[in-house]
Amino acid sequence: MSRTCQITGKTPLTGNKVSHAKNKTKMRQLPNLQSKVLMNPATGRLMRILVSAHGLRTLAKWQKEGRKYDLKEIVNS
Repeated sequence: MSRTCQITGKTPLTGNKVSHAKNKTKMRQLPNLQSKVLMNPATGRLMRILVSAHGLRTLAKWQKEGRKYDLKEIVNS
């Protein structure tokens, strides 16, 4: 299972930790992913998805606006 948000497509970032002595060591910054069971508004069925905290806020905003979306299409794209 890849560490990718199924809504926003966020993936881990890579970079260097730099010490005071300018020593560089590789590091990874992982997205804040949560495994959630959400109801798909298009079909009315429950789906288990891996979504970031930012993706959850996006879904909440879409629901508040009354926007029509299908989780199955978003996850498969």
